[in-house]
Amino acid sequence: MLLLPLFALSAGAQVDIEAPEPFAEVTDKDGEMTELSAGGEFSGEAPVVLKLYANAEEVDGYSLVCSWEFFKEGETEPYLVRYDNEVEIELRESGATIVQPVIVYTSRTDSEIYWEFGAEVYEPFRVVLSESNLEAPNAFSPNGDGINDYYNVFNVKSIVSFSGAIYNRWGQQLYSWGIDQIGCEDCGWDGTYKGKPVKPGVYYVVIDAKGADGIRYEIRRDVNLLRGYTEETAAP
Repeated sequence: MLLLPLFALSAGAQVDIEAPEPFAEVTDKDGEMTELSAGGEFSGEAPVVLKLYANAEEVDGYSLVCSWEFFKEGETEPYLVRYDNEVEIELRESGATIVQPVIVYTSRTDSEIYWEFGAEVYEPFRVVLSESNLEAPNAFSPNGDGINDYYNVFNVKSIVSFSGAIYNRWGQQLYSWGIDQIGCEDCGWDGTYKGKPVKPGVYYVVIDAKGADGIRYEIRRDVNLLRGYTEETAAP
């Protein structure tokens, strides 16, 4: 444990206060959690949930204030400061977010007696979120062979909002899906409507999405449903 008074204490200080050991938990879009100690770094896709724990205990005769300063990499002024022993925030923007913990104990009887544990003690947490990406195929083959059986977007990275719908040539909506059904192999449209397979042919997809970097994806395109297509039929 660190024991470091960063400011000279006035006469009468009776307590040596050890520096707490803050830590963080980062939960990604798939629910996987990574724990970080001060100075740790997480890299992944947006959005993520960041939980910060000062891990600081009250000390008799002192007031405790825990703060968290959020910076964009390269900036010297925080864009956000949160005050609490525990803080939870969702990060949705691509790029690096730097979080500096600051923990201060101040004497309740003499405000000149205080212990501050900040940048001189703790390296900041660093969360790096990738730029966005999203692609939509122009065909799929829902024939039960385990390959391209569902229509969905692919190469998905750092997408923070999404809506998609499939229509037939008469403009009837056959299927719709949201952000919780992207980036997986066995979700999306299976080529059915009200539980029955639709005919092979050309359908139409409408997708509206937004990336963590602010990029908007507005996709309107034909989709070929190739029910009889397999790897064997495609082989020369």
